[in-house]
Amino acid sequence: MTTPAEPTTPRPGRVLLASPRGWCAGVDRAVLAVEKALERYGPPIYVRHEIVHNKYVVHTLRKKGAIFVERTDEVPEGAIVMFSAHGVAPSVHAEAAERNLSTIDATCPLVTKVHREAVRYAREGYDILLIGHEGHEEVTGTSGEAPEHITLVDGPQDVANLTVRDETKLVWLSQTTLSVDETMETVHALKKKFPDLLSPPSDDICYATQNRQTAVKKLAEDADLIIVVGSKNSSNSVRMVEVARDAGAPAAHLVDTAEEIDEAWLENVTTIGLTSGASAPDILVDGVLRWLAEHGYSDVETVTTADESITFALPQELRRNLL
Repeated sequence: MTTPAEPTTPRPGRVLLASPRGWCAGVDRAVLAVEKALERYGPPIYVRHEIVHNKYVVHTLRKKGAIFVERTDEVPEGAIVMFSAHGVAPSVHAEAAERNLSTIDATCPLVTKVHREAVRYAREGYDILLIGHEGHEEVTGTSGEAPEHITLVDGPQDVANLTVRDETKLVWLSQTTLSVDETMETVHALKKKFPDLLSPPSDDICYATQNRQTAVKKLAEDADLIIVVGSKNSSNSVRMVEVARDAGAPAAHLVDTAEEIDEAWLENVTTIGLTSGASAPDILVDGVLRWLAEHGYSDVETVTTADESITFALPQELRRNLL
């Protein structure tokens, strides 16, 4: 009988690199859409809101000729405007039509799925409890699909004061980039108050968000420090830091680039877990790996928790002649 091997002592200067990490299929599609539009039609290409929530990506596309605006009326009449991966409300499409704008819709197909669910349930007379963060572009877009039927629920703390028209005609939907655990906590609170609450046919939280949260939980089992590469306005990146801490990581921090790492974080740290949000490109992770190697963390071990092979086709407007 073979004697079980003794647990190995963590190697000093070790980096556990999460896989999967970084760009999801929706982000890859949206960024590529801007690049292809610039190639085909030339700058400027106007983009309503940041195409994805990452400072580096937005800065890079701006240098290539993309102009990011917050409102449709900032786009000159007759110009080309692209809608970001987060989606927009029907009223925004109407505004674009009024200004004779040529539109390219780069909404993530998984966000579009939630929009369609909202429309269908509203048509069937349901009240919709939308779990998400107030003010987030995705929530604004989804709410705009059926504003008279949708009530925002920004966490379990909102449940006690909720009132609905008919507790037997009630369904929940969610923002795609939330923490899975936090969302289910809210769902449980909702079902306790509204036992007849209907769940959507499939989870709204996207596959990439779930995979990246699963990976960061795995890193938290062994890492003394978790570094998540991503921007502070990226919901899924912020959630990953929270998930890491909730999973027991002694410390977890969000950085846009290696320059934001504080050397003080490395004190008494032998194992670092490294990952990135779904809107952060791998070039930024590579920069962090170089920085860590320069500070004694050159032993990199990939930790794989899922395989991702999903891809999305470019927006249909780029698969035919737009103008």
